[in-house]
Amino acid sequence: MKFTLLKNDSATEARAGTIETAHGTIETPIFMPVGTHGTVKGIDRKQLEQDINAPIILGNTYHLYLKPGLDTIRNAGGLHGFAGWDRSLLTDSGGFQVYSLADRRKISQEGVAFQSHIDGSRHFFTPEFAIDVQRIIGADIIMAFDECTPYPCDKNYAVKSLKLTHDWLLRCKNHFENTSSIYGYEQTLFPIVQGSTYADLRVESAKYIAELEFEGNAIGGLSVGEPAPEMYEMTAVVCEHLPKDKPRYLMGVGTPSNLLECIALGIDMFDCVMPTRNGRNGGLFTAQGTLNMRNAKWANDFSPLDDLLTPQYSKAYVRHLIHSKEMLGLQIISLHNLKFYLWLMRTAREKIIDGTFLAWKNKMVAQMSVRL
Repeated sequence: MKFTLLKNDSATEARAGTIETAHGTIETPIFMPVGTHGTVKGIDRKQLEQDINAPIILGNTYHLYLKPGLDTIRNAGGLHGFAGWDRSLLTDSGGFQVYSLADRRKISQEGVAFQSHIDGSRHFFTPEFAIDVQRIIGADIIMAFDECTPYPCDKNYAVKSLKLTHDWLLRCKNHFENTSSIYGYEQTLFPIVQGSTYADLRVESAKYIAELEFEGNAIGGLSVGEPAPEMYEMTAVVCEHLPKDKPRYLMGVGTPSNLLECIALGIDMFDCVMPTRNGRNGGLFTAQGTLNMRNAKWANDFSPLDDLLTPQYSKAYVRHLIHSKEMLGLQIISLHNLKFYLWLMRTAREKIIDGTFLAWKNKMVAQMSVRL
């Protein structure tokens, strides 16, 4: 992987750059659609490539390990071959999913024992095994195995958890360096900064990770229930200590306003299920604000769903589809939301390059916070 920093915004910490992987060039800042099971829910490959123009999507290690399983993925030539996706892929390590299984997992120094949410079968993930699974999945960028702490989190627990995450990181690094890619192209390992919402722990983690000189760095354990100002504070603290010549990935974030505020703090990469999850529940993101397309107020509104990105469907028609339980309605909104998120990233990049990012960001955050 190669990261090239092209422009720094003069008024903020925002940056424009490129990431090159074996499967293409990614212009940053970038939002990565989440394809949990090897597919972005309700969106086909042609739409991802042509309508959304996504240069990279995510796969979920935990879910893909359970279904369809490693043998199927390996026999298909990795997730690229299995899904027919020839652009870049990133996989998480499964750490967040293990965090979400609090009632069916047990964490030890060695790893995490857990029960499948599908059939209750028992499994054990170690840092080494998380690397092995991601080697088989074959993503261009893979994540170190970590523990994601809840919010709120007792500081004593956060201290112990951070030490465990750092210990696991060294094991991931050693195993990654002693294994090879299966499919003939290089993979890149990102470590994950943790530390809950304690600034001193976040600084400790960021400094520790910076010294290890990975090709890129991720920030985890945010957007897990903490107020947005705390997320921004922790993000700013971490970005101060992560290398400026490496891409920074803020995991699991967030709303359109979250993305712009965090770009201003120096983040380059994002992912979140929000565009499609909200879309499946009738939530529409636009540059003018958010809409709930289930509401009666749209029943006789024949104006375009969105003038810029989805002018071909009216609000009334999409609301009709939703209330008629037609899948197309929720697909239209999900597709629109992803187009909007990628449009937002491309426009942010343009504004960084031409030197007008801050004023544009402030205007957009104010507009997008409105509920229409």
